[in-house]
Amino acid sequence: MTTEIGVSHIDRAELRRFISEKYSEVATNPELGFHFHTGRPLALMLGYPAALIDKVPAGNLASFAGTGNPFLFGDLRQGEHVVDVGCGTGLDTLIAAQQVGPSGKVVAVDMTAEMRQKTQEGVDEMRLSNVEVREGFAETLPVDDGSADVVISNGVVNLCPDKRAVFREMLRVLKPGGRIQIGDILVHKEVPQDSKNDIALWSG
Repeated sequence: MTTEIGVSHIDRAELRRFISEKYSEVATNPELGFHFHTGRPLALMLGYPAALIDKVPAGNLASFAGTGNPFLFGDLRQGEHVVDVGCGTGLDTLIAAQQVGPSGKVVAVDMTAEMRQKTQEGVDEMRLSNVEVREGFAETLPVDDGSADVVISNGVVNLCPDKRAVFREMLRVLKPGGRIQIGDILVHKEVPQDSKNDIALWSG
């Protein structure tokens, strides 16, 4: 039995603006405190090994605000091409870049300028030559068809009203036989349509 997924009818541009404003604060002022967990304590809570996250610059780790751990599905392989959908401040991007090595590549995509800047700062500090940070949306990834071995994402799909569009894009950029490794939020009860249409619930 299948159930049709209702799509939210909120203004997408307004929602993106609200989300960007919130997460730009996470990137620039992680010490402020938010209604969600952040930083090293969150990463440890989500199962990231301390030895792994401590290789990442402190600024990138402090602003981490994921909801899961895509590497629980397995480490990435040397030489793989990876797309990080909604890279945030770059924790997963920087881990992925180390795992795929110099022969691999990571394309980190985010819509928020402050997030992209923090990711790029981490790339520069770690002197990684296999990462490219790009502006873009999960629903329209700035990535070529069939170019990725792996798509990773962390806490991003739940912020996108049209999840089918997000997964269509992930499938578009994957090579045949490629895989998706996502850490995110799932609900086990149907969300009422009026809640889906309430921008305050999305941005809050």
